[in-house]
Amino acid sequence: MNWLDNINDKLKRTVRSWLQIQPSSPYNIQIQELADFDLCAIRNRIWYRGDSSELQQMYAQCQEYADRFKFWACKSTPGMEIRKIHTGLPKLIVNTLCAITLADMYDFDFDNDVQSQTWEEIDKENNFRSIMEDALRDALTVGDGVFRIILDTSESKHPIIEWVPGERVEYIRKYRRIHEIVIRIPYPDNHVLLAHYGKGYIHHELYKGDTLQDIKTYPPTAGVTDWQFDEGLMLAVPFMIFKNARFEGRGGSIFDSKLDNFDSFDEIWSQWMDALRAGRAKTYVPESCIPRNPNTGELMRPNSFDNRFIAGSDNMSENGKNTIQTEQPAIPHDSYLASYVTALDLCLQGIISPSTLGIDTKKLDNAEAQREKEKTTLYTRQAIVDAMQAQIPDLISQCINAENVLHHKAPEDVKVTLPFGEYANPSFEAQVETLAKARPGTAMMSIEAQVEELYGDSKDDEWKQEEIERLKAEQGVTAMQDPSVSMDAGEFSVSLEDDNESEGNEPPVQDGKDGVQKAPANRK
Repeated sequence: MNWLDNINDKLKRTVRSWLQIQPSSPYNIQIQELADFDLCAIRNRIWYRGDSSELQQMYAQCQEYADRFKFWACKSTPGMEIRKIHTGLPKLIVNTLCAITLADMYDFDFDNDVQSQTWEEIDKENNFRSIMEDALRDALTVGDGVFRIILDTSESKHPIIEWVPGERVEYIRKYRRIHEIVIRIPYPDNHVLLAHYGKGYIHHELYKGDTLQDIKTYPPTAGVTDWQFDEGLMLAVPFMIFKNARFEGRGGSIFDSKLDNFDSFDEIWSQWMDALRAGRAKTYVPESCIPRNPNTGELMRPNSFDNRFIAGSDNMSENGKNTIQTEQPAIPHDSYLASYVTALDLCLQGIISPSTLGIDTKKLDNAEAQREKEKTTLYTRQAIVDAMQAQIPDLISQCINAENVLHHKAPEDVKVTLPFGEYANPSFEAQVETLAKARPGTAMMSIEAQVEELYGDSKDDEWKQEEIERLKAEQGVTAMQDPSVSMDAGEFSVSLEDDNESEGNEPPVQDGKDGVQKAPANRK
């Protein structure tokens, strides 16, 4: 058996040598970060502002290799300058998403009437819907921010709600949870007030440059005071919609990974408009055909508004003719349009549907086709609604408990919900047709359910009840009184007392305690 063992050993060594894999050498990849969160927030805000001169200045100051070849960073050759035009698409996207979301935001629903009344007073003092509009716009543009609750009885007897955008906020985390929120409040003369919001406290620090100053010596901050309250309260509520892929724990902007597309879109539109400017019609008029001044005989000068031409010399050849010629270069509109549509699709992809912005919406489309085109908008809007429903109730709870702090009351649990209506819901005619099919003479759907489904919150309960009664009356459904022991029937009445007397029996006796009728003693 020795020869068999030798063969097995040789086979094992051969297979082991054949399957031997050399491990790869380690690689060290270093990527230089071009901007921090604050710079990204400022850049996104400038894109939202939509001023072409600000975009030009911003990219002119960027010396990074990655940005100097972008359209807004490039410089034209002297004598060949091009007009750079910004389309304003980023601002249009953000404003449209804010409008379609806040338009369907209803009032808050509280389980406690006292808490509801307290919130109405706070809302009246702060105009919360306007604050929410600013917060939603900044959250979509910058990425995140904080609702700061201010306790200043000299300004208001209720808590003051202030929105602070993300570029002025820093989060201090512990075990991936927010432990403290630091808010930077800039003042003139290089003064910065740092407001530290933690669990159970609000602490302020004043800096001038890097030097800590006494907060009472600076007049704008002389009235600022620190607060101590229950450790279960934190009077600063962060708000974000999307998560940031680059900076952990921070919110993401809808402009992330879209700025290059916006830059290309502006370049295509600017090039198209430059081609139109360069492709104007040019009219060449011989000198003999130019009108003259009847008094002086001078040639009439061209007017750029209504008499634009280029004067030329006369054709003095033997067979020459002095004719007016108009030349205009051919502009490839189809190529520019195809590039424009492609760039626009890349800008809007995954964010909002073109039909939501009023782009390429055919008038012949029915309601169902319109809703199909707005699916991307529905997804983005639902993400915004989910974020608001998860985070805004916490803000409302903190505001009501801040009111309790001002009145030296103990904190309380606040149960509140934020309802939203539907967006791009079926039209009234489509709902009528659908409900008519649901009840073609059968009891598949009651009249009450039909009225509630058709009108919803557009009508009050009293009106809907009257409509239900009208529909029942038209269908011959009437409400009848339940049969009782004594009931009027026209000219005669039937009662148990008359029946007993006709039979010679005594009427039933009513017990004074329980009101229960008892049979007479002589009844068998």
